[in-house]
Amino acid sequence: MSSKGLWVSPTEFVRFSEPPRERALTEHIATRGRSFDTQALGMYLPNPDPILKAQGKDITVYRDLRSAALVGGTIRRRKASVLALERGLKREQAPARVERFVRDWLADLDLDRIIRELLNAPLFGYQPVEIMWQALGMHLVPEDLLGKPAEWFLYDQDNQLRFRARDAGLQGELCDPQRFVVARQDASYDNPYGFADLSMCFWPVVFMKGGLKFWVQFTEKYGSPWLIGKHPRSASTKETDDLLDSLDAMVQDAVAVIPDDASVEIKEAAGKGGSAEVYRELLVYCRSEIAVALLGQNQTTEANTNRASATAGLEVTEDIRDGDAGIVAATLNSVIRRVVDLNFGEQVAAPVYELWEQEEIDKTLAERDKSLTDAGVKFTPVYWKRIYNLQDGDIVEEQAPAAVAAEFAESTVRPVLDQVALDQAVAGLQAEQLQEQAEQALLPVIEALQQGRDETEVLGLLAETSPDLDARALQATLTRLMFFADTWGRLSAAADLED
Repeated sequence: MSSKGLWVSPTEFVRFSEPPRERALTEHIATRGRSFDTQALGMYLPNPDPILKAQGKDITVYRDLRSAALVGGTIRRRKASVLALERGLKREQAPARVERFVRDWLADLDLDRIIRELLNAPLFGYQPVEIMWQALGMHLVPEDLLGKPAEWFLYDQDNQLRFRARDAGLQGELCDPQRFVVARQDASYDNPYGFADLSMCFWPVVFMKGGLKFWVQFTEKYGSPWLIGKHPRSASTKETDDLLDSLDAMVQDAVAVIPDDASVEIKEAAGKGGSAEVYRELLVYCRSEIAVALLGQNQTTEANTNRASATAGLEVTEDIRDGDAGIVAATLNSVIRRVVDLNFGEQVAAPVYELWEQEEIDKTLAERDKSLTDAGVKFTPVYWKRIYNLQDGDIVEEQAPAAVAAEFAESTVRPVLDQVALDQAVAGLQAEQLQEQAEQALLPVIEALQQGRDETEVLGLLAETSPDLDARALQATLTRLMFFADTWGRLSAAADLED
């Protein structure tokens, strides 16, 4: 008998029923392979976009929508709003050398073109980008980031990106995460392809083109007056045809030749203005739907809008613009993360790429901060950088008292030691010797001061006693002290330079 079964005979072994093995906490339970979803039965996951499913096409059909003037114009306007933002690299927790490395690498890229390609993600739902690596000394950095057509790629049942290679069959070729990164809008497990904003424009564009076609036909039919020709009943078919040809020429050239027994009546198409407004309202509605889908507002497309309402409508697009900017930043940061991992290690923090609007500083906030500062409140450098979008090095940060005290103590240690050394040198001289030398040198001067009655007489007596003044011994002593002080100072300066 064993833990897995029992020998019932020398030749027959019966296994025990094994209890179901519990799944690890990191394993998926609800997967496409275990679900009843009919789409999960294939080798790849089709795009669940309802428009594409109904048309049986890929997202190439959305590219054709850009030929419409309104769609193409709003796309350019939407991309321009993101490109107009301020953008740059923030160090965050990354080391200084890593931040400098990434900043120098980004400076060699055509970021305007790359951002424009990344902004196709909100339009089509997803935008694959191939990373072109190159060796740079001892490092490996992307030489370029190239946006590839989204219809060339698909997702499999495990939500992994695959390339529709010609020699890879229906399942496609699995894409290396180090070579490809995907910008996506509102992607989820159920829909890894993301949500395409152009899907909201498909039917409005179709109806707008159809309505415009019928409106042109209506205009051709009822926009010009009708010419009615009259001829006698006895006229032959040839005569009727000749009159019709004359009327047709009259519409083009306003000149016609008809028999004298025939007549032409010009009749205006009255009462058709209401019918024309039906086509106009259809076109305005379609234009509004497209503007709402791509810009978030329709104020600038309405015929009765004014400057104030159009300006107010533009403010709504800030949400969409910020969302597009977030997609761009997230994609670039994923590439930066790969660069840091390959060159510095996965444990090293990476700098962050951000896009923001350079707004004017709030006057009320600035006045409040000034009042608090004048009252004695001291804000930290972190506050100034966060509120007023300042960078490192823009403001002078005050040193802590301990650091100032240490710097002051370090700067004063050397002079104190120098003074102590000089004092010790002077103290080493004999006091009796200095006293005797000083008395011999100053005795004539003291006598002259005592004998003189005014300044002129004192100066004359000093002049008479100067030739007999013997101060050679005192001068020699002072010379030795000055030499010692100069030598000590030079040695101290040399020591400071070595430190």
